Order: sequence, then structure tokens, then C-alpha cells
Amino acid sequence: MNKDNRRLDLILAAGFFALLVLPWYRVRRGFFGLDWLSDLPGSETLWPGLFQALAGRWQLWPVLALVALAVALRLTRAPGPRRGRALVGIGLAGLCWLAVEGLSIGLRGWNWGVLETVFGPVVGQQAFGAGAVLLGAIFALISAFGAAERGALKGDAFVLGAITLLVLLVGVFVFYPLLSMFTGAFQDFDGSFTTEGVRGSIFDPKIWSLGCLTGGNCGVAWRTFFLALCTATGTTLMGLIFALVATRTGFRFKRALRLLTVLPIITPPFVVGLALTMLLGRSGTLTQWIEAATGWELGRWLYGLTGIWIAQMLSFTPISFLVLIGVVEGISPSMEEASQTLRSDRWRTFRKVSLPLMAPGLANAFLIGFIESMADFGNPLVLGGSGGVLSTEIFFAVVGAQNDPTRAAVLASVLLVFTLSAFLAQRFWLAGRNFATVTGKGDGGRHASLPRRVAWPVITMAVGWGLFTVTVYAMILFGGFVKVWGLDHSLTLDHYARAFGVSFAEGWQWTGVAWDSFWTTMKIALIAAPLTAAVGLLTAWLIVRQRFPGRSVFEFALMMSFAIPGTVIGISYIMAFNLPPLQMTGTAAILIACFVFRNMPVGVRGGVAAMAQLDGSLDEASLTLGAGSGRTMRRVILPLMRPAILAALVYSFVRAITSISAVIFLVSAKYNMATAYIVGLVENGEYGIAIAYSSVLILVMITVIGGFQLLVGERRIGRREVQAEAATRESLA
Repeated sequence: MNKDNRRLDLILAAGFFALLVLPWYRVRRGFFGLDWLSDLPGSETLWPGLFQALAGRWQLWPVLALVALAVALRLTRAPGPRRGRALVGIGLAGLCWLAVEGLSIGLRGWNWGVLETVFGPVVGQQAFGAGAVLLGAIFALISAFGAAERGALKGDAFVLGAITLLVLLVGVFVFYPLLSMFTGAFQDFDGSFTTEGVRGSIFDPKIWSLGCLTGGNCGVAWRTFFLALCTATGTTLMGLIFALVATRTGFRFKRALRLLTVLPIITPPFVVGLALTMLLGRSGTLTQWIEAATGWELGRWLYGLTGIWIAQMLSFTPISFLVLIGVVEGISPSMEEASQTLRSDRWRTFRKVSLPLMAPGLANAFLIGFIESMADFGNPLVLGGSGGVLSTEIFFAVVGAQNDPTRAAVLASVLLVFTLSAFLAQRFWLAGRNFATVTGKGDGGRHASLPRRVAWPVITMAVGWGLFTVTVYAMILFGGFVKVWGLDHSLTLDHYARAFGVSFAEGWQWTGVAWDSFWTTMKIALIAAPLTAAVGLLTAWLIVRQRFPGRSVFEFALMMSFAIPGTVIGISYIMAFNLPPLQMTGTAAILIACFVFRNMPVGVRGGVAAMAQLDGSLDEASLTLGAGSGRTMRRVILPLMRPAILAALVYSFVRAITSISAVIFLVSAKYNMATAYIVGLVENGEYGIAIAYSSVLILVMITVIGGFQLLVGERRIGRREVQAEAATRESLA
């Protein structure tokens, strides 16, 4: 009981801090710069919530009343179900009031004329600031702790608080932007409500035509779906191949292959497309060699779905590898040894034991590859030619000459149906099956090596793909050291000097044109990466280990941010966060929020795949010994999930640097990201500087990824060494 009061005391103290100290409305010059402190006494817009209410803003009085009521409950009632119900009501009422008054009152007063008619005029208000945001989180925690006092989820306040905050964050940064965008689909240019545009777009033959079956062209929906299936299948297969080579063979160059699998993911996608064009395009280096040697006319075969598929295979195979490597390593050797003890050869053991236990990782890798392909924007933009996909069609529907937000919303809905259908199919396939192989019991032996009939083809395919990757990256590096790529191949360092020049004439000065965007990108990526990993893995733990109402809906909703193309995410963020109640455009916060909730599903899927192999008895043993849920997760679960943690950190950091589709809408003069800057260079024809910048980003990302590896470490699963192992294997053979 004392613990319940202590938790409530802490959040009530935080509530007083939000009302008495922090600015209630947004600080235009930035809250964390603290420059606003000098202007606080004379600027009413910087006053905390209590002083804003006393100054006449009546819309804040209900907030003060709810906080006072929570304090009264703390002082007059002991913890229990009755107080819990009241706290839940206070928390929900506080959140609802903040949302209603924030959406209803804008910069110039009421946002809707009917409200002014009913209630009379009201003084306009700025967007919410630190005080209002913190108090919103406090209301959410009051509701969660109240539910714990009522006995929900066995009174586990940590789990309830985590679920409540995650639901609030997903609602604000996923559903609210999408709702803002789709609302615009049913509005005419004069703001009136209409469904004519939606009806005309949803039955458009350009979306659903199956003319390719009769020699014509298929609609953009079916082109995108077919491409996603091919990419998901190919990336899952290649990811499994690299994972098997790294863990189940004696291949000497495993580290080199690991590096090659990481290289494509740390490269801006349009750079890979540009390198493929210079290598395999109509006038590409390799194309000219093939035509000269064979006399074949290759033409423009690269531009279209084939070229996009090759680029996506290069870009997304590393994601599958990062998901699958932890799953392959986590399979219990004792199960494979038991199969061989029962006279199964290594091929049958691999096919009947090892491969089925990889099912969660394979399903998650396929799902991620499918969604990544559908949401990809950079590769289709460079290599799509006349065969566009949904993501590029959405982009041109918004920023192109047609300027049709209704069509963009319909296309986004079609894409969402495809990706969520894949998600449901994956869940149906894995439903009711158990893949736990890591338990609290001791485990003996070593992983069985691949049989030769599998090992040689797997190594051959890995080496072949690795050589192709090396060739593509050689073209990228080559382009940074020549004057004009494709025309004048004289060697030069001018591109690097212009991009990253440093002057010592009057002290240390960053004179290169790329430094500003480079430092901004590094700072935002290093902030977003651990936040993404933490939110994603916490969500995975809740989904796998906790049973709460709406869990399936919650997991389902999380995939929406990953399924929507980056172009739509960027536009929806602009529409949602350009005006009160949450105004973040032009700030670093909107970039960080976009990265966290755009990339979080990868951490969730990787965490779900890893936790599917951790037996629930590990959690139960910790809880039985008196540890709480938070301590159990910190001391037991997280050390066993280090591969998933590393995958989440690496992926989120890299995507924060290489993302372009959403970022291009959200950057500003103060916060300009590297990819947006590189796109500007490409548009101006400065390919050399663009490639030089990209190659420097690649080197930096490799260094930081190595740092993450050292920081996280490796998962240590105790395996008992079996004496006379070689003799035993020989006898079984």
C-alpha cells in the first residue's frame, strides 16, 4: 500500500512542477535552449499553466480542478478499488479535456464557427508546450496507477504504465497524423465535405487493372503487390543464407560477409540506384562490356520492376539477416543432437528440426521485407521509369502537377490493406505454435554444421551476392574520386574537399558545404536510435509476455506506421503538427518522432522473434523470487535479447541517416538532414559531391555500428561442453 502512495506522490509532484514551473505553451525559440528563462517574467506566453489560468484562460480551470481532485483523493482515501476507479476517471477526463480544448481553440480563437456561436468568443492560444505535454503524460499515468489499484493485470503498475504510455504515444504520433490526412480527402478546395473524389479514385482502372494478364499493363496496386512478394521472398532467402553461413559453416571469411550484408542498408537508397544505373543502365559500364562481348542489345531492361527488385534486394537483405541471425543462433543444439542420436542424418536434421524452429524469424523477415518493399520510395524514384509503384504515385499525387490529396489518401489505403493482410497471414501461420528453445535449464553441445548438399550451394550464393555487392560499392567509391562520373574519369579529391573541407587559417573552421547537415544528422540519429530500440523492445515484451485486453489490436496498430509509405508519413506529419495543439514543424522534435515511430516496428518484430525462443519460465522464476516486472525485464530478459537490441539500434540509427521519403517534407533550414541535402546536390547535377558525401556517411555508420556492437555485447547462453564430442559424432556417422 505504501508503494501505491509513493508512486502517486511522485506523479502528483511532477504535476505541480508542470503547472508551476514549465511553460504551458510552446516556446518558439526552443525549450531546451533555456533562452526563454530571461524573458519569462515579462512574456505572458511563457507563463506556466497555473498563471495562465489566473490570467483569464478559463479552458485551463478544469485541468487545475482535476489535479486538485487527485490530491484530495491521495489525502483522504487509502489505496484500494474505490480510489482506483476515481483515479482512472480523473486520468481519462484530463486527457480528454486536453485533447478537446487543444483541438477546439487555435491561434485566432475557436477553430469552428459553431463553437463561437454557442460559447461566445475566446482568446486564441499557442500550441502546447512542455508543461501541457508533461501533464498529459501524468494524467495517463494517474489512470494506469488507478487501474493497478483496482487489481487490473494483477496490480502490476509497471506493465499498466508502459501500456498506457505506449497507447498514448501511438495515438498521438501514428493515428492522429493519419486522421488529419484522411480528413482532408473528404474536403473540397473550399473546405466543404464531399465524397466525389474518393468514389472516383477508388475505382480507377489505373489502380486495379489486370491488363498484364492479356498483354497490357497491370494497375499500380498489382505491380506493387507482385514486387513486394518477390522482394520479401528474395530477401528472406538471402538473409537466411547469410545467417547460415555465419553460424553453421566453416567459411573462413565470415566477418567479411557480415560486413557486406550491412553495407547496403547504410547507404542512401537513391545512391544504390544511381550506382546500378552507372553499372547496368543503358550506357552502364557492365552493359557496354556485355554488348561489346556478345553483340546483344540490352536496352533499358533495368528501368522498371526488375531494376527496383535488384535495388531492393541490395537494400533489404541486411534487414532479414539482422532479424534471422539471432534466431539461428538461438536454436538449442541439444535438439539437433537428439535428432542425430535417433539416426537422422544432418540433412534430415536441418530440414525437420532446425528449419521449422526458425519459423518465427522467417515469418518476421518475410513480413518486414514485404512491408519495406511496399513502403520503399527512393529506389522506385530512381529506377521506376514508366512503371511506378504505390509510394511514388502517392508522392506525385501530392506534390506533382495533379495536386490530388484525395487520390493520395485512396492509394495509401490500398497500400495499407496489402501490408495489414500480410501481417494477418503471418499471425495466422504462427498461431498456436511454440518455438521456445532457450530455457532456464542447462543446454549441452554445439550447433550442427550444415550438410554438404546445403553448405556448398549456400556458400556459393553468399559469395556471388557478396561479389555483386562489392562491385556496386566499388562504383560508388569510384564516382567520388573522378571529376565527372561517366564522362571524365580523371582522379581528383575536389569533391571531398568541397564537402568536408577544414580551414586552420584563423583557427579551426568547418568550411565544407556538408558539415552543417552532417552534424545535424548525427545528433538526431544518435538521439532517435536508443529511443526507437527502447520503445520497440518494450512493446515486444508487452506483446509476447503480457495478456491484456486489446493486445492483438495494439500489435496490429503498431504496424501501421511501418506500413505507410514515408511520403505519406511526412505529409501527414506536416498536416497534423503544423498548427496547435501540437506544433513541431521546423524543429528537431518532429524528425525524432518520425524516426522513432516509423522505425519502431522493426524493433518490435525483431524482439517478438527473439522472445518467442525465451521460455516463459524464466520470467516466472524471477517473479517468484520477488522481483517486479521492471526488474525482471532489466535483469533477465534484456541480457538474453542482445541480438535483438543490436538489430534495433543499428536499424534505427541507419534509417535515421538514410531515410529520405518522409524527411524531405520535414527538414528545415535549421535542421537539414544529410539525405535531403544529397537530393539537392543530385538535382543540381553535383553527383561527385553527392557520392563523396554518401561514402563518408557509410564510413561513419560502420564506425558507429561497431560502437553499438561493443556497447551491447553478445548474448551469452551457457552451453555445456560435451567431452569426446568428436568421437561421439564419428560413432553416429
